[in-house]
Amino acid sequence: MIKKHQNVFNAKTAELLSHHQVEIQQKFPKEGWVEQDPKEILKSVHECVERTCEKLQQLNIDITNIRAIGVSNQRETTVVWDKTTGEPLYNAIVWLDLRTQSTVERLLKRIPGKNKAFFKFRTGLPLSTYFSAVKLRWLLDNVEEIKQAVDDGRAMFGTIDSWLIWSLTGGKNGGVHCTDVTNASRTMLFNIHSLEWDPELCQFFDIPMEILPKVRSSSEIYGLMKSGALTGVPISGCLGDQSAALVGQMCFQNGQAKNTYGTGCFLLCNTGQKSVFSEHGLLTTIAYKLGRDKPVCYALEGSVAIAGAVVRWLRDNLGIVKTSQEVEKLAAEVGTSYGCYFVPAFSGLYAPYWEPSARGIICGLTQFTNKNHIAFAALEAVCFQTREILDAINKDCGIPLNQLQVDGGMTNNKVLMQLQSDILCIPVVKPSMPETTALGAAMAAGAAEGVGIWSLNPGDLTAVTCERFEPQINPEESEFRYARWKKAVLKSMGWETSEAPSNGDTSIFCSLPLGFFIMSSMIMLIGAKYVSGTGK
Repeated sequence: MIKKHQNVFNAKTAELLSHHQVEIQQKFPKEGWVEQDPKEILKSVHECVERTCEKLQQLNIDITNIRAIGVSNQRETTVVWDKTTGEPLYNAIVWLDLRTQSTVERLLKRIPGKNKAFFKFRTGLPLSTYFSAVKLRWLLDNVEEIKQAVDDGRAMFGTIDSWLIWSLTGGKNGGVHCTDVTNASRTMLFNIHSLEWDPELCQFFDIPMEILPKVRSSSEIYGLMKSGALTGVPISGCLGDQSAALVGQMCFQNGQAKNTYGTGCFLLCNTGQKSVFSEHGLLTTIAYKLGRDKPVCYALEGSVAIAGAVVRWLRDNLGIVKTSQEVEKLAAEVGTSYGCYFVPAFSGLYAPYWEPSARGIICGLTQFTNKNHIAFAALEAVCFQTREILDAINKDCGIPLNQLQVDGGMTNNKVLMQLQSDILCIPVVKPSMPETTALGAAMAAGAAEGVGIWSLNPGDLTAVTCERFEPQINPEESEFRYARWKKAVLKSMGWETSEAPSNGDTSIFCSLPLGFFIMSSMIMLIGAKYVSGTGK
């Protein structure tokens, strides 16, 4: 299941006043394929808006005090729709979908030396199934309705933020076709220095530029809601989910970093107004641009495909637990993996390896190993993957982090958080308010020119307190366990080869675990009476 969220915040304290979520079905039509229905996503947004407004009224909060709306979304997930009918022309292809591996290989043949990093200094990204351009290329190659719509001048492309903003601001009746710099920077069609769509990249992928959305900052008024309880309220914030979490954690200083534990793990380190290019397998991405006239800030990012999904795999595929919460209990009972190591490379390995041939393995098993040890090893795997990314960031930036700020659903697992601190050998800091992604988008919305109810000063947000986890094992033990993990990772590589079948599909990838929790959220923020007279 995917969950669509609506969260409402007090604009002075960042207190979460009310929220609502709706579960959305995810589709797995073939092995390695992951899709969502764009119309179902949009319907869930409308439902969340209406239900949240009803809850606010039950709390005697006047919904006319809602001053702005922010959108946070899955980033690379790709959708194409017809601007004349407002209908999607195909299901959205989700960020971790693997069908485009043969597309990637075909494109690599056109690059000197088949160098995946050939476009890195323009885009910050390696050529990978992960990013939107190859998903869009697959759609253009394989879906006749999309090819025809492009030829007829009816097609629009966007990530989920673009689809939502266009639909909510009027759709076929004057909807605004736009995205923000953070989402654009994940398409592989965007020059992260000029902050414009790159004609040469569009030519390389053979993607017509007229179907692309207009790129805008992360904090400005894009348009007004055209229907429902919030008709007339401006949509004024837009951030890809990981950038939204960085803002929500208030990582505004060079060198501050956060890690979000969701389906995957995403560790972003703010590098300020300088784009740092990694020599250790990380991505260079846009962190945020909080206003049309504000500077763009960059981040180094390490992406792990499978984090929370490994817990759901234990539940849904192995059946060793009935709920995700049971994994924490099992792990706590043993307090060790007893030499068992789990590499959950279900979708290959992302950063720092970018190795699609890898597959998941559990090794170091003995007759003594039981489900408790496997549960512990699964949690430890999430921590080891984060350690690999943090090591790469430290090498690229040259200044080791002295603490890691964390957020996301998995941070409720105290065993995991303590393990993470032990394996990193630095403190792990968790905010009391877990919805940092939603908060970040709300902050961007509230800070927009013409709204102006947040200054984005951390001191203004008094409700955000933190829980701190300190390392409890000695560094030698941490290093020993980490070295064993690295040995296991090497054994996970090279399991699969990929060949391009004639139909353009990839048929060799294993099924992805069911029950992915992928968020594309729609959030609101309260102004006026909650801002000590600063509401406008």
